[in-house]
Amino acid sequence: MFCALNADSQVKRCKIYPATNDLMLEYQCSREEALQLLGGFTPQSETVPEHALSAVATARELKQEYTGKLARKVASHLIRSFLIPRYVRIAILAVKAAGYIWKALICLSKGRLEVPVLDATAITVSILRRDFKTAGSVMFLLEIGEILEDWTHKKSISDLAGSMSLNVEKVWLKTEGQPVFIRAQDIKPGDEIIVNAGSMIPFDGTVSCGEAMVNQSTLTGEGVPVSRTVGATVYAGTVIEEGELTIRVTQNAGATRYDKIVSMIEETEKLKSGVESKAEHLADRLVPVTFAGTALVWLLTRNVTKALSVLMVDFSCALKLAMPVTVLSAIREANAYGITVKGGKFFEKTAAANTIVFDKTGTLTKANPTVHSVVSFCEKSPDELLRIAACLEEHFPHSIANAVVRAAKEKQLVHEEMHTKVEYVVAHGVKSTIDGAEVLIGSYHFIFEDMGAAVPLGTEQRLLAISKEYSRLYLSVDGWLAAVICIEDPLREEAPFVVAQLRDLGFENIVMMTGDSKHTAAAIAERVGVDRYYAEVLPEEKARFIMEEKAKGNTVVMIGDGVNDSPALSSADVGVAISNGAAIAREIADVTISENDLGSILTLRKLSTAMMKRIHRNYRSIISINSGLIVLGVSGLAQPTTTAMLHNASTLGIGLMSTKRLL
Repeated sequence: MFCALNADSQVKRCKIYPATNDLMLEYQCSREEALQLLGGFTPQSETVPEHALSAVATARELKQEYTGKLARKVASHLIRSFLIPRYVRIAILAVKAAGYIWKALICLSKGRLEVPVLDATAITVSILRRDFKTAGSVMFLLEIGEILEDWTHKKSISDLAGSMSLNVEKVWLKTEGQPVFIRAQDIKPGDEIIVNAGSMIPFDGTVSCGEAMVNQSTLTGEGVPVSRTVGATVYAGTVIEEGELTIRVTQNAGATRYDKIVSMIEETEKLKSGVESKAEHLADRLVPVTFAGTALVWLLTRNVTKALSVLMVDFSCALKLAMPVTVLSAIREANAYGITVKGGKFFEKTAAANTIVFDKTGTLTKANPTVHSVVSFCEKSPDELLRIAACLEEHFPHSIANAVVRAAKEKQLVHEEMHTKVEYVVAHGVKSTIDGAEVLIGSYHFIFEDMGAAVPLGTEQRLLAISKEYSRLYLSVDGWLAAVICIEDPLREEAPFVVAQLRDLGFENIVMMTGDSKHTAAAIAERVGVDRYYAEVLPEEKARFIMEEKAKGNTVVMIGDGVNDSPALSSADVGVAISNGAAIAREIADVTISENDLGSILTLRKLSTAMMKRIHRNYRSIISINSGLIVLGVSGLAQPTTTAMLHNASTLGIGLMSTKRLL
């Protein structure tokens, strides 16, 4: 019900409060209509994807778990401080301190002088000096910091994994006759499904027929596709780059997909930003410096109290807490804006980028182009030709293919499977056979130059008369042009504004690349206001252009939505896919944005810049505060207890500030 209400156009926002069993509904209709809307929902009235329910449940469980942990930690600290006898407090303190000392010994046994050693030394020295209050405060603040960091980390990973989980609605089921397009939720283990090039594999299973190159980057982190043939195991969420597979399903609805993504995000170091990794390494490298500073102060002053003031104040705790929390908070906030970012390093690259490359169709133009008209060049009627085109195009979802299928559906043109096996030629078109005749549908380059089709005699002027403002899809039968399908490619209303704003946000080079004709590309480029445009380009040419820009020292962001954009998305420093684009584009991309508003690109840039500013501000704050505390301690103006308290409080404060919204 929660998911269904949030998806309703009359509902602005819906929130559930599990503790009180309350529901908050912000609506933009009348009160009576809102009550009627609520009354119409029952637990059985809506089918909610399993991954969505899982993500919502996980978020609630995390919140309950960690608010409980914080409450128990604070309560136990207060009880020990005021209600438990002193000798019992000291015993509890010793037991807790033993845990920190054990971690330090493990670090030392591995030959590493890192943060756990520093923490254990500060606690141990305080206990030896019988300063139990300072030792207890240090451990309490360290524990609170660990809980907050762990909470933020798990919440961000949960949000990210939920947004990346599968959401496949329909699949091709293999039957004794022709394949049938049915709901994914109706598939059972043992069923056989057909997955074509450019599509996501929706279930775990084994290959029963066919051969394909499968991109498994979502599970392995490696973008190089692997060959899969009969008998091989394939996994939900991976994408077929080339070929076609018939898969015998072994796992319902990609049941293990959520856990696989969580593991991938938690384990891979490739997703960390440079500043995040730098902070972690710097934190550990500063530990010996802190020890050296402590020893130096003692040698110069012979004052244990002043030396302890340095030991109690170190830079590493704040660095290790604040930087990862900032990055993970940015990932979580991006998710709230409908932007999925697969790692902190992509924020850093986006903030530094000076070049942005747009695909045209489905990116600068709307993702739902429409069929304006069908011009026949044979004896068949436009409707019959549209029916044939839709029959072929429905196998390979793309914005233009979807437009053809949608137009046929609106005209109620039923298109049963009349063709043989359909072959998809990336960035060119579709090839098959109907009643023994070779049928091709695709670009001008594919139909006329690659496949050598000809225009029927006497129809040349009709072809020239077709307006150049439309994108064109060509259909040929047995080597002769049969139809030209004119596609209206409406520009996104926000596109000119977004391009202008990107320039204001620091992008020096804004480029559009498309496989469309020069006339169509020129018209769109002029209206949008890009710096440069390239028409009639192939996928490898897009990728080559990006590699050339990177070789010049530019940091490049690429935005696309189709199968033909996947090489360029892989080549860019940051690949951004539109969420309703081809599965392979979404899986290969580093960032996925909502299809509803291109302005998400502006939000991504602003978030990235704000994250980097916060990280640099955190650096300055950590250095300034801790340096000041060391000066206070060495000069004798503050006792070790005070400097330790202020240090831990400032560390916790910076960590909490790092969880605040960036925008």
